[in-house]
Amino acid sequence: MIEACLFDLDGVVVDTAKYHFIAWRALAEELGFEFTLEDNERLKGVSRMQSLEILLEIGGLQFSNQVKENMAARKNALYVSYIEKMTPEEILPGVERFLQELRKSNIKIALGSASKNAPMILERIGLTALFDAVIDGNSITEAKPNPEVFLKGAETLGVDPENCVVFEDAIAGIEAARNANMHCVGIGQPETLGLADLVIAGFQDFTLADLNKAINK
Repeated sequence: MIEACLFDLDGVVVDTAKYHFIAWRALAEELGFEFTLEDNERLKGVSRMQSLEILLEIGGLQFSNQVKENMAARKNALYVSYIEKMTPEEILPGVERFLQELRKSNIKIALGSASKNAPMILERIGLTALFDAVIDGNSITEAKPNPEVFLKGAETLGVDPENCVVFEDAIAGIEAARNANMHCVGIGQPETLGLADLVIAGFQDFTLADLNKAINK
């Protein structure tokens, strides 16, 4: 029985990965090394400070905690300057229609994202009213694959984890859903996201009936 759906943000509702990449690449260039799209794949679903640690590992660099805090703040300021300009046109195809279908069926909806900027992004793209709860990087201490973000979402919604479905585009997120004892739909490639109950390319032709069929088979 599906009572709630929990959505990751980046790569599921909107594609903000490109803005993260531009900001991280700018920081890497400032530090004197190249940061590639392949490198950026390692940052999917990872917190800001953990992402910085991976970036510095790629560059073979080490800094004090204070310097790293300053670097993370500079990266975030650049990232925010991009997402402040986001519009509803950046919602990924089919997402808003699917969210509306869930609401009409009285299925609760939550956002479960490591991003501390998630509320701002939802506001910019005009989707805030469709979410019953937003659990973001400001309200959790553990990063995916730890299930904290999704368990908090279920608790806030008042729904048992086994009656929740998570939508994720990252391996760590799918593992977090599994660790939370939730069903999971992967958004992306089956060869990468094979741990999910179902993998779809996107929401263009995806319906609640398709979800029920996959979860209850």
